[in-house]
Amino acid sequence: MAIKRFEDIEAWQMARELCHAIHKVISGGELSRSYALRDQMDRSSGSAMDNIAEGFDGGSDQEFIRFLGYAQRSCSEVKSQLYRAMDRDFITRKEFDALYEMAGKTHSMTGGFIRYLKNKRTNHQAQTTKHKPRSTKHQALSTKHQALSTRPNAL
Repeated sequence: MAIKRFEDIEAWQMARELCHAIHKVISGGELSRSYALRDQMDRSSGSAMDNIAEGFDGGSDQEFIRFLGYAQRSCSEVKSQLYRAMDRDFITRKEFDALYEMAGKTHSMTGGFIRYLKNKRTNHQAQTTKHKPRSTKHQALSTKHQALSTRPNAL
């Protein structure tokens, strides 16, 4: 499937699900009263999907890869924040496990997309090197050789 919009990217879709799941957890219970942690979890989960979207419009694969790396780091932030939430008894072990798995899956999918883009770039570079046009000097020598070989014998 061709990717025409950032919404077509599976890693973005997974990041969106993670963001939604985090929002559900931070909106209720004890965690909703811990403003700082709640805000950090909301921002880092949103940042995962936002960086994928922003990188998509970055103009180059290299720029996109950079933003995908930011998205991965945001997933790692979410994982760390989940530990803090669980250690403070704001979420249950079951909630922790489910959200941690989602953050890990989002991180992995984003990493897979990074590998795809790097391989695409490497393969493209290999093909352009393989079919690289001859140098001007080489073309001139080749033309001179062809002219000499097609000239009738002067003897």
